[in-house]
Amino acid sequence: MIIIQNGRVIDPRSQIDAIMDLVIEQDKIIALGFGISQKFLSQPADGSSDIILLDASGLVVAPGLIDVHVHFRDPGLTYKEDIHTGARAAAKGGFTTVICMANTKPPVDNVDTLEYILMEGQKTGIHVLPAAAITIGMKGEELTDMQLLKQHGAVGFTDDGLPLRDSVLVKRAMEEAARLNVPLSFHEEDPSFIENNGINQGEVSLQLGIGGSPSLAEDIMVARDCMLALHTKAAIDIQHISSGNSVRMVELAKELGANIMAEVTPHHFSLDENAVLKHGTLAKMNPPLRTEMDREAILLGLQKGVIDIIATDHAPHSMAEKSRPLTEAPSGIIGLETALALAITNLVHPGYLSLMQIIEKMSLNPARLYHLDKGFLATGANADLVLFDPGELWTVTEFVSKATNSPFMGERLFGKVKCTICGGNIVYQDISAIRKTIPCREEFQKG
Repeated sequence: MIIIQNGRVIDPRSQIDAIMDLVIEQDKIIALGFGISQKFLSQPADGSSDIILLDASGLVVAPGLIDVHVHFRDPGLTYKEDIHTGARAAAKGGFTTVICMANTKPPVDNVDTLEYILMEGQKTGIHVLPAAAITIGMKGEELTDMQLLKQHGAVGFTDDGLPLRDSVLVKRAMEEAARLNVPLSFHEEDPSFIENNGINQGEVSLQLGIGGSPSLAEDIMVARDCMLALHTKAAIDIQHISSGNSVRMVELAKELGANIMAEVTPHHFSLDENAVLKHGTLAKMNPPLRTEMDREAILLGLQKGVIDIIATDHAPHSMAEKSRPLTEAPSGIIGLETALALAITNLVHPGYLSLMQIIEKMSLNPARLYHLDKGFLATGANADLVLFDPGELWTVTEFVSKATNSPFMGERLFGKVKCTICGGNIVYQDISAIRKTIPCREEFQKG
């Protein structure tokens, strides 16, 4: 049994924001309320287990975070990351569920690869769920057997990392996804307009003398997929949105009745294209960091609820790969261990969003996209939680991920994860967190 005392419980589904105790037994929350811990501490022990008592005074207790967009590089590219190191990074960042993208080697377009990810994920302590590829070999030519892959555990479908250029094929994929009631997630960049990917086409690319990637490459594909979603009634996720125009198009499509969610990464709401001048390849990603005007449009989209989800697009690469010249280095950065702190630092502290709103975008809304019975705190709910101190200032100095490719190394951020609980088990705990274990047969009187 785990008893959490005196935490600030924030639950976006019920809109609870209050000091409470919370009691976990096995993998469920069995009680939630003000001052209830004494009842459980004073009951005669049954001898079955010890009680772990967590003093959450000054901490927020929230549903475990859910990341709908991670790359664990497993199978095939495990020198960058593997399922186990990725899961440890997730737990340290407060995430209890992650959705792995399909662009592994081989890609997740077959049952064997899908089941391998599920099997390894079950060994990690958190929920590792696979998205399967929309097209065979991620070649954009022929649809996978989506029904078969769903039956074997795929929670959604995506060719993330590569855009789907065939509009007729995308329409067929959406029709099948609507039939199966699964979401599709789209990487929105038309390579026809991109001279060098990973860097916005604008003042910085001109200064560096490279062509860059214009927002047009994103905008036209977002517009296409918004309209296809409207006509097919499919549930879709616009991944890692970066363009202000794309935010406006998602808003219009939602007003028209399309079933769309949009996600944004912490780096896209925290940085603009000038970060490339400071951080080089560590600020190179697809889609790229765009203008300050685009970043401000993203902030407005978050405030208005047009952007529903904060997702990391955790993309580990080796130091050798990121040390290549700017036009040759791979795109992407890691993000699981800094996402919550970046949201608190750059969204909550400046007043753009409340803690309730960022938890909604990092837990409840992701669960809704993938039809998961998660993302909320209530009696009988799954015991997936994160405890964090929103006011603690800390410096990003190290990662448990295999990779270190982050422009936020050395940054001072607010918001430190103290404890992550998944399935009723503590899967991460900061050494400074207050914890006491009470033997099951010992009588305990508070105070």
